[in-house]
Amino acid sequence: MDAIRRKVSTRELAPAEKLPSIRGLARSMQLSPSTVAEAYDRLVAEGLIHSRPGSGFYVAGSLPLALSEVEPRSNRAVDPFWVSRQSLDGGADMLRPGCGWLPADWMANPAIRRAMRRLTRSHDALLSDYGPVRGSLALRGLLARQFAAEGIEAGPDQILLTASGTQAIDLVCRLLLQPGDTVLLDDPCYFNFQALMRAHRVKIVGVAMTPTGPDPSAFAQAVKEHRPRLYVTNSAIHNPTGASLSPQTAHRILSLAADHEVTIVEDDIFADFEPEPSPRLAVLDGLSRVVRIGSFSKTLSASIRCGYIAARADWIEGLIDLQIATNFGGPSPVAAEIVHGALADGSYRKHLAGLRSRLARRRREVARSLEELGIRPFLEPRGGFYLWCRLPDGRDAGSLARFAMADGIVLAPGNVFSLGETAPDRMRFNVAQMADPRIGSWLRQALES
Repeated sequence: MDAIRRKVSTRELAPAEKLPSIRGLARSMQLSPSTVAEAYDRLVAEGLIHSRPGSGFYVAGSLPLALSEVEPRSNRAVDPFWVSRQSLDGGADMLRPGCGWLPADWMANPAIRRAMRRLTRSHDALLSDYGPVRGSLALRGLLARQFAAEGIEAGPDQILLTASGTQAIDLVCRLLLQPGDTVLLDDPCYFNFQALMRAHRVKIVGVAMTPTGPDPSAFAQAVKEHRPRLYVTNSAIHNPTGASLSPQTAHRILSLAADHEVTIVEDDIFADFEPEPSPRLAVLDGLSRVVRIGSFSKTLSASIRCGYIAARADWIEGLIDLQIATNFGGPSPVAAEIVHGALADGSYRKHLAGLRSRLARRRREVARSLEELGIRPFLEPRGGFYLWCRLPDGRDAGSLARFAMADGIVLAPGNVFSLGETAPDRMRFNVAQMADPRIGSWLRQALES
């Protein structure tokens, strides 16, 4: 294949020119005919050559252009899409202390590989067919048992698997919202919550976040004044602040939501990073007014996309229809099988325990190094990999992030998380992505200039 590619690229073989026969090329290159036949078949699949039955193989008439990566637009507005686009599109040499995931070598890759090997021995239907409308029964059963251990009585019929955590929220919004409705979000909050709500053309109202959850007084005022349909939040290890709900705040929020008929969407994606579970709205409410959503992208794999929704049975029925209409089903059955195999693997629990310990050390180490630069964390999180910090001397985080991009470093400035843009001097740091000493050196130099 390489030999033919070279001849095509140097125009030794011109467009529409006939290639040597399989047997002729096999003799000249001292290869077996089957090897040459496979090479030709692969080059046909690439579009470099084509076959004419009964005549032979020919160079394509119009050659495909060379593929190249499109560089991320660093000059776009620093908005809720900015960090995601810079993090996802940046090259392998990009440093990502502002991204929202763990390094690849921190993940449960051995368990994933074992699950993939088992998958190769699965029946053909799993590898080729659409899956059931609710998703894998085995994975839903595993989630139902986990929920039962927390105190949530929800059978597999109350759990819907989705293509991702983001799709889970999108489906709930499609079911419960109309354009012009009002949604409450924490301020600050995960920036993609904002982007998704704007895509649904709803009014967004922010509620100030405290170390123990949303400010109950601000929440009470917001539900009374704006009459929202939904409130979307992280209860445990809040993104970006790292806060966790206190029992008192949880009780107050649930009471206010019930009094004003507000449905709560509780994103529990960071649950497995907690050493001990903090209060959960879904547990206290019993999935009456609270919808739990989650995924496995933070602890298992962002490449194998699979999320879930746990909700009232009648809502699940409506969500199934929406998922069929928009995606013709949930996650790939292959993805769900890999996720189930990895979660059920005996090593996964130990992996999580090791991950929690490793992250605890990194949070302490990174917090110390940042404080030496005058960068102060908002609080000490109970778990996870985020530190929400204040920059010294009122430095503008957005400007700092732009300067960093020019030097191949992705930072997460505070105002991309803040609805009211009240966090210009805040920055979210991913402690697991801070190992490279160039990051600390760059920050020191930038803050001293």
